[in-house]
Amino acid sequence: MKYEHLLFDLDNTLYPASSEMDKGITRRMLECVADFFKCDMETAIKIRAERIVHYSTTLEWLRSEGLKDVEAFLAHVHPENEADELQPQPRLREFLISLKMPMSILTNAPHEHSDRVLQKLGVADLFMAVTDIRDAKFNGKPYPDSYMAALQKVGAKIQNTLFLDDMTKYTDGWAALGGTAVLIGNKNGKALSDDAKSMQKARLANKTGIKGQTIRLNSIYELQTIL
Repeated sequence: MKYEHLLFDLDNTLYPASSEMDKGITRRMLECVADFFKCDMETAIKIRAERIVHYSTTLEWLRSEGLKDVEAFLAHVHPENEADELQPQPRLREFLISLKMPMSILTNAPHEHSDRVLQKLGVADLFMAVTDIRDAKFNGKPYPDSYMAALQKVGAKIQNTLFLDDMTKYTDGWAALGGTAVLIGNKNGKALSDDAKSMQKARLANKTGIKGQTIRLNSIYELQTIL
C-alpha cells in the first residue's frame, strides 16, 4: 500500500521511552492520583494499575471517578519547565526530513505540551498540524473521534495514513477502524479490557468492514523499511 501521510504520536514515539521526560510525566500523573484519592504514592500506583485498563487515559479514568478540574490536572502533569527533562535527539530532524512525506501529530497531551516538546526537539516546523486532547474533547486515543479529528485537520484518509504510537491500546484503536498502525518499542503497556468504552466505540465506528493491521518496529528509525 502506498501511504500518503504519517500520523505520529508524540511522547515515547518521537523520542525514546527511556527519556527522563516520560518518568516525570508519570510521576506527576501519579501525584494527581494520590491527591485525588488522598492516599500515598504506593497506593496510587496500585489503584491506577488496576483500573487504567478500562480507560483510554488516566484523565478519562479520574473524570469517571469525579475529577472536575481538568485544566488543573493538565497543568500539574505538564508544567512549563517540563521540556528541561527531555534529552536532545540529534538524528531526529534529518531523519524526518528524509521521509519526504506530509506528517502530523496526534497526542493525548495538551497543545502546550506538544509545543514545548516539538520546539525542544527542533522539529515543530516539519508537522502540518497537532491534534491534542482538547481537540478530542478530552476523549483521546483510542476513541475514534480523536483519530478522525487528526485526519480532518490535514485532509487525510485512514486508508492511506500510517499511524505510529508506542502504546498497544492506541495502535489497536487505529487498527479497529481499519487502518495500518506501527507499534513502536518493546514496553508497550497492556491492551484495554473488553469493557473499555473507547475500544467498543472504535469497533462500532468501522463501517467499511476493512480489517486493520499493526506492524511492530523497535523505533521510528526503522520506518523506512516499510514505506
